[in-house]
Amino acid sequence: MSAVGYWAREILDGGVPYGDYQSMGLSNRQYDILREVVAAARVAKRDQDARAAGELTDRQVRRTCAERYRDGGPSVGPWQR
Repeated sequence: MSAVGYWAREILDGGVPYGDYQSMGLSNRQYDILREVVAAARVAKRDQDARAAGELTDRQVRRTCAERYRDGGPSVGPWQR
């Protein structure tokens, strides 16, 4: 399971992440994905059940990470110089 998937499930199960996204071992891009996934999964959990939220989480994490990382990750920035 990816770090995004791990933290999404932890948050949905009532866990409280410590620190910021970096202390969670996530990049800024991964944290954006996490927030989107958790928001959608909370709706699914409220409207359906925890199982539906878990299934949505798995699907959305795989799909969104694949879409946003299809270029292989960051290619520009001060750390690349």
